Amino acid sequence: MQHVNANGTELPAIGFGTFELEPADAEAMVEHALNVGYRHIDTAQMYKNEEAVGRGIHNSGLAREDIFLTTKIWTDHYRDGDLQKSVEQSLERLGTDYVDLLLLHWPNPAISLKETLGALNEVQERGLARNIGISNFTRELVEQAVEISGKPLVTNQVEYHPYLDQQPVLDKLAEHGMALTAYCPLARGEVFKDPTLERIGKAHGKNAGQVALRWLIQQDNVVAVPRSSNPDHVASNFEIFDFELSEEEMREIAGLHSQDGRMIDPSFAPEWDTAA
Repeated sequence: MQHVNANGTELPAIGFGTFELEPADAEAMVEHALNVGYRHIDTAQMYKNEEAVGRGIHNSGLAREDIFLTTKIWTDHYRDGDLQKSVEQSLERLGTDYVDLLLLHWPNPAISLKETLGALNEVQERGLARNIGISNFTRELVEQAVEISGKPLVTNQVEYHPYLDQQPVLDKLAEHGMALTAYCPLARGEVFKDPTLERIGKAHGKNAGQVALRWLIQQDNVVAVPRSSNPDHVASNFEIFDFELSEEEMREIAGLHSQDGRMIDPSFAPEWDTAA
């Protein structure tokens, strides 16, 4: 298993995401993913499946310390006091004393970032989270968060795949020793229809999705968290450590970026960075 070092923390480069998985699927697929070899599981309060994820981890029979577990705090719990209580409730649902990584799920301009990060820091000080970070933060917000937080932030989890140029965010994170965790790394399945990715995959005996994931984790500070409810896809998404893309192939895949490549853009999203 490949790891990404972010401010002294080793993050498994491939994780299993659980967004939009119903509880029964989340439980079964988390257990399956761990049996396949994944050691990084990603969930969130908003996904409404933390209990199921916890059961899947328990059912795997693996020791808790062998699993890197991430969850995210929803934006209506960002007040000091509310945040800490919501994390305690998440841990109860997950059936664990701590998470390895705790993220702010989206920016919330209605609540002071200083107040929210102060509460997040306190959660880490109490040992409820080994590491802390952010999600869906723009370059400017990353800079603000790093300046405000007393403790290091290890990642910013954002949408990232071959059709979306995240270079501005990547550069900002690299400045601060942070990783980028890529959600929606298969572009909601669009990569499987891509002739460029298919052609490159054929040369390596891999499918287009495996090529897209390999492209992500072959970048220095990128982690990917694909999700699937199909056991075969869960397994194949993990089979990306036995081949390497050439520099030319990496450039060709980056050339797939487009201006309208973003797929997750809710009404409460910040004003996204645009590539030069």
